Amino acid sequence: MRYTRVRLAGLACTPPEEVVSSDELEARLAPVYDRLRLPAGRLELMTGIRARRFYPPGTKPGEISARSANAALDRAERDHGLQRADVAALVHGSVCRDRLEPATACAVHSACNLPNGAGFVLDLSNACLGVLNGLLFVADLIESGRIRAGVAVGTETGRDLVEGTIESLLQDPNTNRADVKAAFASLTIGSGSAAVVLCDEDLAPNAPKLLGGAVRTDTSHAALCTGGDELDALGRPRMTTDSEALLHAGVALAGRTWDDFSAQLDWTADTPDHAVTHQVGRAHQRLLFEALGLDPALDHPTVGEHGNTGAAALPTAAAIAADAGAFRSGEKIVWLGIGSGLNCVMLGWEW
Repeated sequence: MRYTRVRLAGLACTPPEEVVSSDELEARLAPVYDRLRLPAGRLELMTGIRARRFYPPGTKPGEISARSANAALDRAERDHGLQRADVAALVHGSVCRDRLEPATACAVHSACNLPNGAGFVLDLSNACLGVLNGLLFVADLIESGRIRAGVAVGTETGRDLVEGTIESLLQDPNTNRADVKAAFASLTIGSGSAAVVLCDEDLAPNAPKLLGGAVRTDTSHAALCTGGDELDALGRPRMTTDSEALLHAGVALAGRTWDDFSAQLDWTADTPDHAVTHQVGRAHQRLLFEALGLDPALDHPTVGEHGNTGAAALPTAAAIAADAGAFRSGEKIVWLGIGSGLNCVMLGWEW
């Protein structure tokens, strides 16, 4: 993928206020830990996740997505003069949605007071890559001249998955070590929300530029992480993950995608000034950077305090780093996205 006209006009996130530590989760699981003789502290030790955050119970993803999208649109107007009248696409890209139909994107579009008429308003779900896939959908529309500006946004509400997983482990008297291992990734999940506003370079010539990237898939690993096959009596989903196999298969796919990415943009491991990754855990970060030959110091991790926030994770990390002034004009930045399935997206930016 190569782009010549796509600019990043606005980037924003809306983290939850409630913080729940890994120690708190393990305290709730103490009966299982004690019976199976599992050491306390293993969740943070193995993942590097000290805490995750949750929105209030019952929060609809679209409600938070509207906040993130409005914040990103306000920033695009403040920094680049982008008008909402120019926005002709809104893609809601998270796993979590308000309902089966209509698309959650419709409620978010309305809440952002975006123009009706010709345009694209839709949900796009692809595990942890939904927002990045939505970004690419919007970027392609801009590059082809179909639209002048668009928004990709998503919100993950992980509370039900985490709390339901804990209750399942506690209520089943036959819970064993294998069950805990399969549910381990579910305990790393947090909630989060982020939005990206893209536009044609004529509307924001000084905004960060999307240079291009690469995508790869390996669907032979589609069964390594599955969610939603089972729901409890309260309608809360379950997720089953072979974490170790997923880790190694994902990093291997990332290595092949990096080869494509490097060739496409003529970058080497020394080119990026910064890297923003999908936020999974400490082991993933270490193996990923080792496989790609990148310096881990380039990364801007948030997983330790936010957990794995699915499709919102990478754009949230990018927004937090950008708000902190980490990126300077002219610097090269790589976004390294991956999602169960397996799918991988790598994007190169010039800030």
